[in-house]
Amino acid sequence: MPSPTSTDRSAAQPPERGTVDALISQTHRLRGGVDAVRRDTVSDEEDPGLRWRRALCDLAVHHLDDLGQQLGQLREGLPPEEPRTEDGPAATAIPLPAAPPENRRTSLLSRVGSAEWNLLADEVDWSEELFRIFGRAPDEGALSLDELPSFVLPKDHTQLTSMVTDCLVEGKPIDGEFRIVRADGAERTVHMTGEPVLDADGCTASMWAVLRDVSELRRSQRALHETRDSLQRERHAAQTERRLAVELQEAVLPPWRGSLRFPETGPATLDVPAATLDVAAHYLPCATGALIGGDWYDAMPLPDGRALLSVGDLTGHGVTATSGMAMLLGALRGMAVAGVTPGPLMGCLNHLLDTASQPALGSAVCCQYDPRTGSLTWSQAGHPAPLLFRNGTGRALSAPEGMLLGAASGAQFGQAEEQLLPGDLLVLHTDGLAQRRTADPSGPPQDSTGAQRVLDLAPRLSAARSAQECVRIVVEECGGTEREDDACVLVARVGS
Repeated sequence: MPSPTSTDRSAAQPPERGTVDALISQTHRLRGGVDAVRRDTVSDEEDPGLRWRRALCDLAVHHLDDLGQQLGQLREGLPPEEPRTEDGPAATAIPLPAAPPENRRTSLLSRVGSAEWNLLADEVDWSEELFRIFGRAPDEGALSLDELPSFVLPKDHTQLTSMVTDCLVEGKPIDGEFRIVRADGAERTVHMTGEPVLDADGCTASMWAVLRDVSELRRSQRALHETRDSLQRERHAAQTERRLAVELQEAVLPPWRGSLRFPETGPATLDVPAATLDVAAHYLPCATGALIGGDWYDAMPLPDGRALLSVGDLTGHGVTATSGMAMLLGALRGMAVAGVTPGPLMGCLNHLLDTASQPALGSAVCCQYDPRTGSLTWSQAGHPAPLLFRNGTGRALSAPEGMLLGAASGAQFGQAEEQLLPGDLLVLHTDGLAQRRTADPSGPPQDSTGAQRVLDLAPRLSAARSAQECVRIVVEECGGTEREDDACVLVARVGS
């Protein structure tokens, strides 16, 4: 960076003003556009994503302000050399275009100063702006190279000494940063660029530099890095939580790889042949695949020869939901094994959720099938009723009384019975099976659980040869929809 007092270099000539003016206009337009984006980006300290966007906008503003300052200097060219006075050479401040009033507080155009340390005359010239950067009054005088470290943080002394020594001794250009502490206690980051000015004998006569206050720029960069790191930590935490939720869900839900047949073994006291029950189920994640919810399905033989069938959904997502689901499903299995029938069992689950340390709401349907009599006893808690398919048609069972689990203390849950026949098909599902459809105010209410889509499959389901094939048909119909939530479907087919 040549000095205006250098005698061995020609003065720089201003470039074509039209070209530079066009670049300055483009920079101003970009600056206005970034300002508009920054105004629209509401700062929310609780949202790392918004903080990251805001930091990027601030960083872009600083860079554009810096570019505007450099283009302004390029348009004006170097200032003319001023005559010497009796007190020494005149200050060689670089004229800077004034920042617009609305940008004056943040623009980098008001934070650039210049200095020249004349080694032969032992004189120092500072621009007016450099005094402001250091928080120093002009009548206090400019700092010599020996006095400059007194304003620099001790940690940066080595950096400053190395830059100045390399410039004066080795003739290397200066390009580095250091931090200063002003008289008012404010800490600023200064970026210095410069180079030595040689005399006719090739010796260093002076050192000339431009010092730029980059505190706001570095602050924006730090904010950008911090928010980026925060986002990465949040992504890592979310991935870890999802992995834990998936592992917990896989550990709890039955690891089926095809249909199960009940009863696997029956009590020796059975007097009549038991009808077999072919069971299959499937879990469907939500459309994004990122949220693991509290949906479950379950089927297990009970000690008295009956079969337990259940599906349910606990509110929430992640490890909290899956751990709550595991607790609820474990309690359901334990009470069913103990002989509790579906209605009272739902009351116990309601009490469990109502008194839990982390209250939650859930829905569930619980069925107990007796293969000796073909009787299905069932209860529900705010859940879609099971679908019964017989002779090529399907219908939803009439639901007994029952509200959401955890919604009210001491809630009562009804119980219903249905007689199943050989060849009947029972479908249990959660309400996220199909995409919710917005109801037309002028038309009939639309199905919001996906039950109707499954009922429409009655001919295909009746023709299926196994429960696993039925599940595959339902998944083909509903699995590709953009569901807002995860879902489960369980199919039980009564054999002969």
